[in-house]
Amino acid sequence: MTGRDLDPTLLRLLGSDEPELDCDECFTQLDRYVELELAGAPADAFVPGLRAHLVGCPACAEEHESLRALLELDSVA
Repeated sequence: MTGRDLDPTLLRLLGSDEPELDCDECFTQLDRYVELELAGAPADAFVPGLRAHLVGCPACAEEHESLRALLELDSVA
């Protein structure tokens, strides 16, 4: 059985093999991460561990989605 075969909830509980940030580090790096994503840059390479944190933390994932939506709207205006 591979990681792709496991239930997403179980994967969040088990954690990631990647380095993982805590919420404070995530919030500190989130602006940069989203800007890199929107620029088409490899955000995960520049901010290692942030994606793993977003998968396991609903609060930070919601903040990520909100910030991304705001910046996408700003770029259209």
